[in-house]
Amino acid sequence: MPATPPEPAVRGLIDAMTSVFPQVGTELDDAVQARALLGAAPKSPAPVVPVADVRDRIIPGPGGDLPVRIYRPLGSQESDVLPVVVFLHGGGWVLCSIDSHDQTCRSLANATGAVFVSVEYRLAPETRFPGAAEDAYAAYIWARENAAEFGGDPARVAVAGDSAGGNLAAAVPLMARDRGAAQPTFQLLLYPVVDHRRATDSYTENATGYFLTAAQLAWFWRQYIGPDGDPAHPYASPGTAEDLSGLAPAFVVAPALDPLRDEGVAYAERLAAAGVPAEYRVYEGMFHGAISMGALVPSAAAAFADATEALRKALA
Repeated sequence: MPATPPEPAVRGLIDAMTSVFPQVGTELDDAVQARALLGAAPKSPAPVVPVADVRDRIIPGPGGDLPVRIYRPLGSQESDVLPVVVFLHGGGWVLCSIDSHDQTCRSLANATGAVFVSVEYRLAPETRFPGAAEDAYAAYIWARENAAEFGGDPARVAVAGDSAGGNLAAAVPLMARDRGAAQPTFQLLLYPVVDHRRATDSYTENATGYFLTAAQLAWFWRQYIGPDGDPAHPYASPGTAEDLSGLAPAFVVAPALDPLRDEGVAYAERLAAAGVPAEYRVYEGMFHGAISMGALVPSAAAAFADATEALRKALA
């Protein structure tokens, strides 16, 4: 059933965001140019969300040095041992960075009381699949093995991500299971990309007009997988993996106005069918990328509250 159209104020926000976002897949095909255009877009005037501490550091990655940014939530003490969330940013595996998602991580850390480790994974097309997934997995293993260095609890390490970062966050539990590593405590998947086939009703209903488009998603997949890659590999398309048993509990945020809505719902349902504690919620009036826009998008405020509550409970 098609989603309810957005309220006029939300419609205006969608149009404003669309006007400054690179129209890859239609008007633009070059990743470097797309990054430059996005970098030149007006920045939010919102003040920086305060946290207790922020530190940038370099950890070992499969392709060399891997930058991460570690956030301790407001009100925490240096002596506190806190749960950990390894966060993977969105951007179609091509765009964005730990800087673009700095405010998001600050807000999530404060709302959950967890240490957030945001990962600057390698981007496509310069590094194609499985580069980003391997970086995500390496950061997760590093966080478990080195949590004590930054006041984290190695027994409580979750993964989270939005959009393409949700894809990477979903890949990590599969990789951990297949490689004999400990499962994450939880996986928080914010409008994740999980199915390369792009054949759901929401891809048709929300193909254009709600910020993220079906054409952009097709372009992002081409950049990430490349001409010779396998988009059906379970670490690229977790939603097509044959076996989803034994994975970390999950919560999936599915905006009603998102081309990715139905594949997120289907993934949560498949996890549950495989015996994994998994929930999803569809948010009417919410569009892709809006998790931190609760002041302007009421359904996004509800999604943020639900997502952080699920994460807090899992990490308690």
